[in-house]
Amino acid sequence: MMSLQPRQVNFDETWTEIKETVKEVITLGVVKRDVWNNRFGDVYAICVAYPQPLADKLYTETKTFLENHVQNLLKTKVATTIRSSDGGDSADSLLFRYFRAWNEYSKGIEYLNYLYMYLNQQHIKKQKLSDAELVYGSQTDTQDQMEIGELGLDIWKTYMIDSLKEDLVTQILEVILKDRTTNEVDSKTVTVVHDVIQSFVLVEDYKKKGNLNLYHDIFETAILEASATFYQSEASKLLQSCTVSQYMEEVIKQLDEESRRAAKFLHTSSIPKLRKVFEDNMITNHLDFLYSENFVANERKNDMKHLYILLKPIQDALKNLIHTFLDHIKNEGIEIVSTMKGDSIHVQFVENMLQVHQKYEKLIFDIFNNDPMFLSALDKACASVINKRISDKQPCRSAELVAKYCDSLLKKSKSTEGEIDTKLAQSVTIFKYVEDKDIFQKFYSRMLAKRLIHEQSQSMDAEETMINRLKQACGYEFTSKLHRMFTDISVSCDLNTKFIDYLKQNDNTQLGINLSIKILQQGAWPLGPSQTAIPFSVPQEFEKAINLFEKFYNNSFSGRKLTWLHHLCHSELKLSYLKKSYIITMQTYQMAMLLLFENCDSLTCKEIRDSLQLNMETFHKHIQSLIESKLLLVNSEKLDDLTEVKLNLDYSNKRTKFKITAALQKETQQEVEHTITAVDEDRKLYLQAAIVRIMKSRKVLRHNQLIQEILSHTKVSFAPSITMIKKCIESLIDKQYIERTANSGDEYSYVA
Repeated sequence: MMSLQPRQVNFDETWTEIKETVKEVITLGVVKRDVWNNRFGDVYAICVAYPQPLADKLYTETKTFLENHVQNLLKTKVATTIRSSDGGDSADSLLFRYFRAWNEYSKGIEYLNYLYMYLNQQHIKKQKLSDAELVYGSQTDTQDQMEIGELGLDIWKTYMIDSLKEDLVTQILEVILKDRTTNEVDSKTVTVVHDVIQSFVLVEDYKKKGNLNLYHDIFETAILEASATFYQSEASKLLQSCTVSQYMEEVIKQLDEESRRAAKFLHTSSIPKLRKVFEDNMITNHLDFLYSENFVANERKNDMKHLYILLKPIQDALKNLIHTFLDHIKNEGIEIVSTMKGDSIHVQFVENMLQVHQKYEKLIFDIFNNDPMFLSALDKACASVINKRISDKQPCRSAELVAKYCDSLLKKSKSTEGEIDTKLAQSVTIFKYVEDKDIFQKFYSRMLAKRLIHEQSQSMDAEETMINRLKQACGYEFTSKLHRMFTDISVSCDLNTKFIDYLKQNDNTQLGINLSIKILQQGAWPLGPSQTAIPFSVPQEFEKAINLFEKFYNNSFSGRKLTWLHHLCHSELKLSYLKKSYIITMQTYQMAMLLLFENCDSLTCKEIRDSLQLNMETFHKHIQSLIESKLLLVNSEKLDDLTEVKLNLDYSNKRTKFKITAALQKETQQEVEHTITAVDEDRKLYLQAAIVRIMKSRKVLRHNQLIQEILSHTKVSFAPSITMIKKCIESLIDKQYIERTANSGDEYSYVA
């Protein structure tokens, strides 16, 4: 066993033995295991020699040996027959000779570094600077002594690479050019060129900083310059012979080839730089040519895809394409919307806009890889079309149309629940683009009220699902009243059950009619107050039922007042005086008129009106519907006080069960205008409340800052005009909620 104690060493004898082994190792010769182990011991012995360690001497001798060895390699095996005519892909070319020498030497120096492990770890590493000293200190990472592996690589760089770099790089560029022009470079040559280039990196790989400097200086700059020249030439040839479509196809093909070529030849750090040179010379410098044809207008999908692939990596190059794409969608949307006509405008509007949205959403997915910039352009285009005003005087109708579309789906129809649910889910896509969401909410709530009151809903589950979708899009506040309307209908069902129980407990009282009552909260339901003021004398058949219910309700809830909305009620009336029985669903006023004929066959208009105490407008509207349905007959077209109204005793109808109230439930133009007006009033109050909240929180704000905060507050519900905001600010100044600050014309302060 080898002793670890320091001892006297005959350096010359020991070095001679080490030198023989070093020679075998560096040339990848055969070294026996026992010799290898002995050399480890010899290196250790020299480093700890007594009385004086001889590590520095060993280092110097090894360095001298490696310098001589590399110089000898250069003269005898690598540079012996350098000729300018040598082909880089020839087996006897400089590249191949260098490659063979480097392969042998780089592996040999790796083994040698392992042999000198003790010298490296105990003698040299102690002298090395720490990472922190290198990064933050003023010194560099060059020392007098390097580890043996590092030393060997540095010697190779100094004596081999520095001597051959021009010739090596020239031949490498020749091989790469040949690969570009003929694509006939064999795999062996590719490996040789790759490893030669990699050697420029590996010889300085041990450095903590600047380990790619040599590679950059001697090779990367040259390949980038040569590539720029090649790309310029290629672009010039293609531009002279190709259309835009052909040019893009060729450039994409070459880009793919260059990417593969860079991966097989170059260091990874050069690949993005080479791509940048390619893009500059083949794409960026020819943007005018690439944009010379409008592929978007003709929807040439293949060309759009190629243009996107080329322009995507280049900063700001897509702006023109995105802008053209946005305008194209906008123009198509406006054209579709402008051609709408007929009674189904709401269906045309939503479904046509959905077609546009789905078409371009799919196109963005297929062609533009779902790029967020193109999706944003689609959103802007759809929002622009959907919120476009026909004129400054007329409001945008999109909110009303989307609400009507939802109403048409949620009303009873022959469509399946699955179809309805799908269409409702899609309608939310269009709803999200609507700026005037408060107008939508107003129309939707009125239509929902009619559906619930007149029991026209296709499905209560569908109604609830749609409300939840709106809540997800706009928040709970947006749908709170809609939820309360739903709750009222549910509570009313329970109240009707309790009322029946109440009647049974009171000597099993019989009403004589089937009664179903809906109790509605006044603040939750969008019901116009004007209708409640219509005078009406309830038919005696209903008086008992109404009085009993009011008594029951007052016993259950104290302090509440019931207001009967007769104009919203409907009933089923059975006619038994004809050859066959009929069951007719009708409005309360119509039913009251028919009940007057229970004991007589004819009455004058005045008698009917006085008996029911109806005003002239309500009377005419409802008597007319009964005359048109031929249940009643009149002796003249003009209805005045003396006009005689008779019961049609010869009435017949193929259907035994039908309605005569549908026409009365349609929304009139007056109601639409009333809804818009109500929204305007709500907006003013909302804006004033928002301004007070903001000013109370901020105390003092400049005019522009206040405007921005208001717009931020209101963006969920609507987009107010600056004029409306200014009027609200002036109104609050008049009411002394806020005031203009002294010495500043555009600043407001809160009045506590």
